[in-house]
Amino acid sequence: MTQNLYVAASEEASGKSLIVLGFMELLTRHVKKIGFFRPIVTDGKEHDSHIRLISQRYRLPFSYNSMYGVTSKEAFESIQAGDMESMFTSILKKYKNLEKDCDFIVIEGTDFRGSLVSFEFDMNARIANNLGAPILAVINGYGKNVSGIADSIQMVKRTLAEENCAQIGFVVNRVDEKDFTSVRQLLEKFGKNGEINFAIPEKAVLQTITMRQIAQVLNAEHIYGNKESLDLDVLDFRIAAMTLDHILKYTAQGTLVITPGDRTDILIGLMLTVLADNFPNISGILLTGGLKPNQQITKLMDGLQPLPIAILSVQSDTYETAMSVSQIHPVLNPENERRLITALSHFESNVDVDIMGQILKITHSRVVTPVMFEYELFERARANRKHIVLPESEDERILRAAEILLKRNVVDITLLGNENTILKHAADLQLQLEGVNIIDPYDNDLVHEYAAEYYRLRKQKGITKEQAYELMYDVSYLGTMMVHKGHADGMVSGAAHTTAHTIRPAFEFIKTKPGVSIVSSSFLMCFSDRVLVYADCAVNPNPNDDQLADIAISSAETAINFGIEPRIAMLSYSTGESGKGEDVEKVRNATRIARARRPDLKIEGPIQYDAAIEPTVARQKMPDSDVAGKATVFIFPDLNTGNNTYKAVQRAANAVAIGPILQGLNKPVNDLSRGCTVKDIVNTVVITAIQAQEGK
Repeated sequence: MTQNLYVAASEEASGKSLIVLGFMELLTRHVKKIGFFRPIVTDGKEHDSHIRLISQRYRLPFSYNSMYGVTSKEAFESIQAGDMESMFTSILKKYKNLEKDCDFIVIEGTDFRGSLVSFEFDMNARIANNLGAPILAVINGYGKNVSGIADSIQMVKRTLAEENCAQIGFVVNRVDEKDFTSVRQLLEKFGKNGEINFAIPEKAVLQTITMRQIAQVLNAEHIYGNKESLDLDVLDFRIAAMTLDHILKYTAQGTLVITPGDRTDILIGLMLTVLADNFPNISGILLTGGLKPNQQITKLMDGLQPLPIAILSVQSDTYETAMSVSQIHPVLNPENERRLITALSHFESNVDVDIMGQILKITHSRVVTPVMFEYELFERARANRKHIVLPESEDERILRAAEILLKRNVVDITLLGNENTILKHAADLQLQLEGVNIIDPYDNDLVHEYAAEYYRLRKQKGITKEQAYELMYDVSYLGTMMVHKGHADGMVSGAAHTTAHTIRPAFEFIKTKPGVSIVSSSFLMCFSDRVLVYADCAVNPNPNDDQLADIAISSAETAINFGIEPRIAMLSYSTGESGKGEDVEKVRNATRIARARRPDLKIEGPIQYDAAIEPTVARQKMPDSDVAGKATVFIFPDLNTGNNTYKAVQRAANAVAIGPILQGLNKPVNDLSRGCTVKDIVNTVVITAIQAQEGK
């Protein structure tokens, strides 16, 4: 029987979408086949924003039409005709079609907009009953004292009792911080055994709109700024109908300025404020009347360094545009990963997700999806926090990743660079880096200690004291020395530096683990139903047989460290004893060496990829093997094969590739691709933290 949960708001502006997002995040970590359903959606050409958010973020394999029951127009027509039962029947029919393909379905109630507002919560209660779903009521705590919240809870309890609903609990959202403790005590009085009752305080940033929302709602053209500029928060807006010197008096951090498109003076002047250190950073400029900068002004704008500001253009006049902006409601948008992380961290910091899972009786899936695997990594990192140094603070992606990691409370972070420059850059991007540690390579108390240590370690290689001091100004050397001395537990770099520049210091003085002759790399390849290890796909061009054996053993240790039972396939173009030639002999010898060094490990080779992964092929080629058809660790014979294979599989199978993870070092240092995404950085930092846990 499919499990389900109905989340319904008791009034408008309750922040219901935050609660739904939090529950979806919880469920996707434990349940493979999860569904999302909205009984009623608003009419219009645009898809429902909540379905779009949940469907895209969690990659739900369902069509848009299968995830809602009826439109608000259809619902209103049924109610007017006095035929609500036909509406309930239509909703139930579509829900049952979705239910066939799901283990759990989160159902989100209506939005308190349009013609159904007067009896909306009552209707949600009846729909929940028809779908056989327990109901979680979301109560808006904004602008209410404790007494007002108590009245709202009593009203909701009466409605649910009258409808004979299966009630699973209450969420009081957007609670004033000063009343938060009292509201939690109030919920304890109302609560019963087995209920989910919790409060979430107001978080102002979640109630702000963004430049992306404005662009989407007004169908605006984005004429300047990168895609990240669209995620800037708009804290207020001003109409610029006066001269530049006067409008500057009214702009503040996060202001949106609305001005006719022919006001070139306002446009250029406001762009200059973004460059100036003594003016607040506005979020964007909205040009009205369908007027855009001419060719020369556009050329001038394009010639400036990329600025953290979005400039949009709309056809409507200034007054109409301002009225439209004032009516935009904040929504969670799948493209705004930063806002989603903020929302989820706010939810998780106020809700005990383990208790929720127990109350919902969530059955854990034996299948491991990428979402489940990444969740387990974050939980492991959070349980024993480590300190990771990020040397490349000048890179915007590093700062964005640092904000996510700090908000999710996963690791402690040190950034290397000038503190004023880093904080200014973060402010320009509207990033919050509370709790970050910053060390300036040219102004710190560690350089003497570090230079002396480097000289001691490398003087036999001809390094002078002066050279040692110079190298400690290099962020790769400084960061690696922090790890070597125990002032940080690991380092992640490479977004702006070459692999050689990143890992050379580690080779010089962190060195390899005892018994390991070579540093290698592996990728955690997350497929829809399992996680595999691929190695070596990033470091060693053509390892010999002894080195290949070392890579296999290091990769097995990596697998064990991340909860994967190692069954090692030593890959070649030939399976078993049939193949001849230098390349296959190298793999055959490497297999013998690895088995001799680690007789406790399951190792097979040489073996072809299809025989290693596909049980039907394995039964034909190697029927008696403990590895064939069920391999979890794949060792490629050379870098050319490994690198091309992991990229091909990543694209063709839509797999998530986490890595490269450097193996064999005494302490963890990991290299990023220079084309890495923010998510890649976040995952690599978490991996590094777990490696540091294992090392200690």
